Amino acid sequence: MRDRVFLSCPTMHGEEQEFIKEAFDTNWVAPLGPNVDNFEKEMSAYTGAAHAAALSAGTAAIHLAAILADVKQGDTVFVQDLTFSATCNPFAYEKANIVFIDSEYDTWNMSPEALKKAFEKYPNPKAVVVVHLYGTPAKLDEIMAICNEHNVPLIEDAAESLSSTYKGKQTGTFGKFGIYSFNGNKIITTSGGGMLISDDEEMIKKARFLATQARDPYPYYHHTHIGYNYRMSNITAGIGRGQLIHLDEHKAIKKAIYAQYSKAFADIPEITMNPLNPDGDSNCWLSCITIDDSSNVKPMDIVNALAAENIESRPIWKPMHLQPIFENSDFISVKDGISVGEDIFNRGVCLPSDVKNTKEDMELIISIVRSLFGK
Repeated sequence: MRDRVFLSCPTMHGEEQEFIKEAFDTNWVAPLGPNVDNFEKEMSAYTGAAHAAALSAGTAAIHLAAILADVKQGDTVFVQDLTFSATCNPFAYEKANIVFIDSEYDTWNMSPEALKKAFEKYPNPKAVVVVHLYGTPAKLDEIMAICNEHNVPLIEDAAESLSSTYKGKQTGTFGKFGIYSFNGNKIITTSGGGMLISDDEEMIKKARFLATQARDPYPYYHHTHIGYNYRMSNITAGIGRGQLIHLDEHKAIKKAIYAQYSKAFADIPEITMNPLNPDGDSNCWLSCITIDDSSNVKPMDIVNALAAENIESRPIWKPMHLQPIFENSDFISVKDGISVGEDIFNRGVCLPSDVKNTKEDMELIISIVRSLFGK
């Protein structure tokens, strides 16, 4: 059987090994170390964020953002519904009342209209959590205006959108807190890891404190806060530093993949590519399609046809309000009983978007999809 074609997987270049070797040569294996310090500085320089804390996962970054936003048991938090569960799980850790906000078709991200409606029902949430799905920036001007009107902090889940910009500014840098993920499938990876960013220096200092078991500055172990083992290792950060060098290169390839799919399916009216915000520049982390309801071809037909050739694809994220674990959470949509996110999920497929896709890989993927539509 042919080699597996993945949806998106790590792509190493060589510089990663140099930073790792330096860590071994200097015995800076753990804890923390120069790679961590420099990775934070380099990420701050790239994104324009004033301060950054390197952490063990994007989920850890969201959890610390929740704590720093003072989210406590019973507090209401508005979270984008169409996302991966890691966006909302940390708020469940804190036993918050999670209210899911529907998406809109223009970007697939949080609907400003649904967000306004949520504030009418729940006037005092502790935070709003927006996601830049598949790398496409949300309608940040509108969402920020609503948050500012109600004096509620915005947390940006930019796990999928590192290097994407909105009106020239990096996603993740608009809200009170931004988070990035370096999971193995992201545009750059540290094997696993994340970053919390903010322009508030004291908040990032507190994040680092909480992430290192909240050890108070005493000559013995003394704790006045609950702490977490959330810091990134010096080895992992070395991988990240080597990857960051190639971030823009990866973005260019991802965008080229999206463009190739767009051109290849332009003559199939049943297929629509995932939208790109005209006010932004997406990293096109994953190229996705939706299929018109009138088509005889269904998303799983595409997934199964590609799988038969050892090619990975998958459905769009299943909205959170449809997850059994969150069945008791409220869900706010613009029109009651109509879920944009559910419609996208029912009709959507994520196509292979790995930066290592060869010309032959892309031609095979495209030919399989086209053949299902009689092309």
